[in-house]
Amino acid sequence: MLKSRTILCRTYVIICRANGAFATDTPNAIIISPLPITLLHLSRANTIGTNYQTIKQTAMFKKLLQGASAALLLLVFTNANAQDNQKKHLPIIDVHVHAMKVNPAFAMDMCPWFLSDMPGGDPNQPAPAFIGTDCASPLNAAKSDKEFQDSLMATMKRLNMTIIVSGDASVIRNWQNAATPGRVIPSIGISSNKEMSVVAFTDSLSSGFYKVMGEVAPQYQGMSPSDTSLDAYFAAAEKLNIPVGIHLGTGGNGMANLTSPKYRASMGNPLLLEDLLARHPKLKVWVMHAGYPMADAMIALMGANAYVYVDIAGMIWSYPLAEVNDYIKRLVQAGFEKRIMYGTDLMIWPKLLETSIGVIENANYLSADQKRDIFFNNAVRFFRLDESKYK
Repeated sequence: MLKSRTILCRTYVIICRANGAFATDTPNAIIISPLPITLLHLSRANTIGTNYQTIKQTAMFKKLLQGASAALLLLVFTNANAQDNQKKHLPIIDVHVHAMKVNPAFAMDMCPWFLSDMPGGDPNQPAPAFIGTDCASPLNAAKSDKEFQDSLMATMKRLNMTIIVSGDASVIRNWQNAATPGRVIPSIGISSNKEMSVVAFTDSLSSGFYKVMGEVAPQYQGMSPSDTSLDAYFAAAEKLNIPVGIHLGTGGNGMANLTSPKYRASMGNPLLLEDLLARHPKLKVWVMHAGYPMADAMIALMGANAYVYVDIAGMIWSYPLAEVNDYIKRLVQAGFEKRIMYGTDLMIWPKLLETSIGVIENANYLSADQKRDIFFNNAVRFFRLDESKYK
């Protein structure tokens, strides 16, 4: 005899089984249920702070499915009503995005968490692949600037996103023109005093176009972030009250062998920031990539310096997923949930946004409030943004 059963699921992508439900926050909902049953009847139910679908197994279409034991019913639906379509997604700020022109010759697909396998190689043999592509569902690289921009703008609008972006100024301006005003915040990066004079750099910050300094990546030059050759640039940012993002941590599989011979892992130690912070006590710094994998040093630095934040970009989609979650959890357990910011290190893979967002959304060690802090609140506070403009 068919029994009525009620299962609660989010209004997003849901796998509903006879014994429960699992959800990830994406805009449309797919319900899959292994049913020796008839139909899934959907009705709206309200709970405090969260909208759910109440899914009841009924006998409404029993005659249609009678005799179909262990049938699989796939029901795809969008929002429950037109009012849902008008609701904005809770705001998200991605603090680590790169703007670059797409080169179709080098725009290769990529598997998320591809650094789960780093077998190494032989210096007398062809170099191992820097990016993994052998997986069931690789992330597709955009093949043109327009394709990437169109996809990015659509995702930003749908997910109510704001991005902090560095790189090609012409690309940044194109994105600004295409996006909702204020949702593309330009950042200027520098890694060596050979790239730009201090005067030119200061003028760029003073122009009003650039609101942030970053990505600063002296590690790729084999230099400490406290190297005095960059001191005048940090002094300019400090004087103008500009937040600074500094790359610290790993760069991927075989970085020093395959792509950046000056790169030194030792120069990614977060404690190397101490001299810089001592010389510039008013400088507000966030450590890009959270200094991964040097959790102890990162925790020690943040404990000693109250103005230091981190982002979790890059590592969130490249290293083993269990390792990523363990690292974020370690920072939260150490007391720094209010200083972790969401970021992707977005380059040419548009769907990297949803992939990275899913990591935080599905982190069962984070409360709903902690997720909102990482996605939005911490960045609002760090970058001194007007919260009301993004909701």
